[in-house]
Amino acid sequence: MAITRDEVLRIAALANLEFSETELADFTAQFQHILQYIEKLKEVAIDGIAPTSHIARLDQAGTPLLREDEAHPSLPVEEALGNAPDRGDDHFRVPKVL
Repeated sequence: MAITRDEVLRIAALANLEFSETELADFTAQFQHILQYIEKLKEVAIDGIAPTSHIARLDQAGTPLLREDEAHPSLPVEEALGNAPDRGDDHFRVPKVL
């Protein structure tokens, strides 16, 4: 299955994106590569493999096997804020969101 320049333009319009001619050519090639990969995946034999909804291990009843919650001490404030680009005395400072 080949993807055309017009199809990439339509996808770009749906995503409200604008591409230069160079970007358009690049994305067309990338989309084509993705579609080829998907076609390759369709060749994989999956007969007899049950569908899964997640990758967690399950018990016999189909319930995910989860670890027990355990309380641990928090990071010290200085360590938690050590790389913060903008910090208050004991908190992260972030721009106001309205």
